[in-house]
Amino acid sequence: MKTQIGIKPENSVKVADILNKLLSDEHVLYIKTRNAHWNVESPDFMAVHKFFESQYIQLEEIIDQVAERIRSINHYAIGTMTDYLKLTQLNEESRENNDSISYIKDLNCDHEAVIIELRENIHRIANDFHDLGTSDFITGLMEKHEKMAWMLRAHLK
Repeated sequence: MKTQIGIKPENSVKVADILNKLLSDEHVLYIKTRNAHWNVESPDFMAVHKFFESQYIQLEEIIDQVAERIRSINHYAIGTMTDYLKLTQLNEESRENNDSISYIKDLNCDHEAVIIELRENIHRIANDFHDLGTSDFITGLMEKHEKMAWMLRAHLK
């Protein structure tokens, strides 16, 4: 059945492309946060171990929401690590240091990169592609990432 939700097909393709890039960033950020949760070594281990867990749980929810938004505009969400790594703007990294401050700084930078990307696409999706639903959706995601980044930065004071 043809999807008729008031978004031109060529616009929904562009929006789906933006969302699949976001999905890639979210997955890489999720994996990096899980890695921090598993491998952090610091005097504050228990507190940051639990903190990283709370953040990756939030990212799991975001990942599902992004994939479902892609499906709701009648496109397929990418689902392989190969595809995620091709589209993400974030870097995977091996680290020599597993201290909490190093992980926190790295994850904060990633959240800020996602926030900037979201902010740059809010009006573009609304004005150029006439998809107010997705524009509103990514505004909400931006706010979630802003809060997660704030929580990370609070550990650096």
